[in-house]
Amino acid sequence: MSKESDGFVRAIARGFSIIEALGKPPGRHTLAEAADTAGLNRATARRILATLVALKYCASDGRYFSLRPRALGLGLSYLNALPYWGHAQRALENLRNEIGESCAMAVLDEDEIVYALRLPARRILSANLGVGSRLPAHLVSLGRVMLAALPPGTREAYLATGGFRQVTPRTVTDPARLGELLLRVESDGYAWVDGELDPAICGIAVPLRDPAGSVVAALSVNTISGTVSEAGARKKFLLPLRRTAQEIRSQMLTSG
Repeated sequence: MSKESDGFVRAIARGFSIIEALGKPPGRHTLAEAADTAGLNRATARRILATLVALKYCASDGRYFSLRPRALGLGLSYLNALPYWGHAQRALENLRNEIGESCAMAVLDEDEIVYALRLPARRILSANLGVGSRLPAHLVSLGRVMLAALPPGTREAYLATGGFRQVTPRTVTDPARLGELLLRVESDGYAWVDGELDPAICGIAVPLRDPAGSVVAALSVNTISGTVSEAGARKKFLLPLRRTAQEIRSQMLTSG
């Protein structure tokens, strides 16, 4: 939808674009910076910022604007609405403590993943990611698991878009090759990615299914590249990952 008469309220869309702009580094932005990032003219951005200040979603010192803690509630509303988020948090904490590696859960948002949970291990990985962080889905095991679960037509449309960003020399960007990998993920029931987002990080992921069997998220274990092969990761992490996914799904069935 592109017109207000079709049900699209442009003012709300512009308000969210300003909130997203303020959420980008360095976290403090002038009116001009916020307007440019949001793709709005300064007069419109000024009115939106004044409204957000009045509603206490952002603060201003007269020159710079920044989000206030109240804005955090917008993201938490989504997480709290997920019927499995609380169960997943406890289950992933147990998994992380059991295997001693970083664990995460993400959801798919078009061609990106969004982290809903991330529990780092004691040895810190180089990726600076947290809840709400977004990554291109093709770069990580979490994304490939969810891409592989898409209906065939949707998956083919995704691959046809092309333009997959290369981040490291090992990043798979060829649509045909990526399609082959997704078919393998669909068959194997897990995804393994090594050094495609960061040369120092590898990860294995499995799907999280709702009571109806639809893939609603993905769970992963991530560790330092070179410390384990795909076969080693499969032997060491796959069973605990699948057990954790089943535990979360069982909780959904019980609470649903």
